[in-house]
Amino acid sequence: MPHGPSFALSDIPFSTQGSWLSLSPVVAQHRTGDTVHLISHVGGMHPVLALRPFTGDTPAEVRLHATFGTLAMEHTEGSVEAVFQQADVLRLRGHGLSLRIGAAEPELTPFTGTYLISDPLDGSHVFTSYETGRRYRVTVLSGRADVVGAEALGRADRHLTLTPTDPGTTWEVALEELHAARPPYRPPTNWTDTAAKARADFTAYADRHLPWATPGTPAAELAGYVLWSATVDPAGYLTRPAVLMSKHWMNKLWSWDHCFNALALAEGDPRLALDQFLIPFDHQDDSGALPDSVTHSEILYNYVKPPIHGWALSKLRPHIDLTAEELTNLYDRLTRWTDFWLTTRRAPGATLPHYHHGNDSGWDNATTFLTRRVRVSADLSAFLVLQLDELSALAALLDRPEESERHAKDAAEILDALLTGLWDGERFRSRPAGDEEAAAPSDSLLDLMPIVLGERLPQEIADRLADRISTHLTPHGLATEHPDSPYYEADGYWRGPIWAPSTVLIEDGLRRAGHRELADEVSARFRLLCETHGFAENFDALTGQGQRDRAYTWTASGYLLLARAHLRRGTAHPAR
Repeated sequence: MPHGPSFALSDIPFSTQGSWLSLSPVVAQHRTGDTVHLISHVGGMHPVLALRPFTGDTPAEVRLHATFGTLAMEHTEGSVEAVFQQADVLRLRGHGLSLRIGAAEPELTPFTGTYLISDPLDGSHVFTSYETGRRYRVTVLSGRADVVGAEALGRADRHLTLTPTDPGTTWEVALEELHAARPPYRPPTNWTDTAAKARADFTAYADRHLPWATPGTPAAELAGYVLWSATVDPAGYLTRPAVLMSKHWMNKLWSWDHCFNALALAEGDPRLALDQFLIPFDHQDDSGALPDSVTHSEILYNYVKPPIHGWALSKLRPHIDLTAEELTNLYDRLTRWTDFWLTTRRAPGATLPHYHHGNDSGWDNATTFLTRRVRVSADLSAFLVLQLDELSALAALLDRPEESERHAKDAAEILDALLTGLWDGERFRSRPAGDEEAAAPSDSLLDLMPIVLGERLPQEIADRLADRISTHLTPHGLATEHPDSPYYEADGYWRGPIWAPSTVLIEDGLRRAGHRELADEVSARFRLLCETHGFAENFDALTGQGQRDRAYTWTASGYLLLARAHLRRGTAHPAR
């Protein structure tokens, strides 16, 4: 039987650190299958194999029980259990139930689908997937496999059914993901030892990353599991160990999401944290731009993401023992990324940069971009001020005083232009690029994001921003569109729901601007939200219900960052 706290498999996939595989009934965006599937995240999200427990000839209605080490499909007549032996090897066993392992889709074409053979070399059974370009070998360790559809073409049922050799005994198989071929499988350990190692692997990770956790942070262990299980080994375009945003359909690394994961990992594993920070910079183009997203088989450059990297690096550096070469490399990459904004994203004669689309801001459909998309907005300039501040600090560390002074001067000029050009005495207004007059307010929390400047803001402006931010605070957290706005939508993406990155950035800015009580309240409500509703991509601001992808790593990281900081402050302000 499984051990440890359980979680809902429909919310959080079952996987292990390093693996590109997961087990889940979620087979596509907002689509849940009728059974657990083996999902591959190579080249996208691909349900390759369906795992169907049976009692006799009847599909068994099972209860799923997932823990940090073992997944069980339980029925009154028996169970099927799964455990990862290693990143690309899954062990399965059953008692009282048979298991049908079959191609997820029946149609096989010259370019799609899954082919099945029985290999005469070692008697194993091999599914070959066009979508992933991988093979999935099933080796029977005990019991027997009855095969249907081997070597069939076109539309056909392709599966094997695992049953015990004798009634009352247990069957067991190994399921491997292969590139092309490897020697016949031989089990290195028995089931008990394999399951014990799987639990120990996560326990060691939790001990390293969560030594601060207490009963007052009840979601910390599950947040750690979300991060651990979404981590993949280097492969394809990801040449470093990478924490995907999810092992559901949001299985990429976007070029601002990664910063929050890096910060959450920094104390427990500084090198893994540095890898997260650097992954987008590995694909920086000649203009200095970072890609919008990176995953195994795809790099997208059609959009960018906001330059929060200076803010993030300033918080990462104290935890990482950087060599002089690494410091120089970081400085050079961050300089090129900043220069991208100061050269390709400033209209002639302009001091303030602009976005081409809401997607560039990370707030895809925020009402800041409601009428015109190519827009000068206050959040972008605020992030660049912080990034230039960090470049100035790095240049000083590298003994480049002239460069340090230049970055500080650029930061001051942008800050002055931000305060004189977009602040109207009550709020920041965005405007279309190239149009100095058509400034307009919105009810988006994005327009309040300059609070990230913290102590860099004049106190009067910080106070006004804090007052407005407090009106976005629902019982569950910060609504990204004011609830009274005519454009507010419960599931409106950035037009209402609560998100982790906006929460973390604003909480930090409020605290540095001297609004500690409001920052404490923002932290407390978001922590309780995660403890109650999990780690969804975003949350209904009025009900707290999780929405979209339900196992999002930057949400888990946001919780860990806020919970850890709360405990260390020792404030008497629990989540409630």
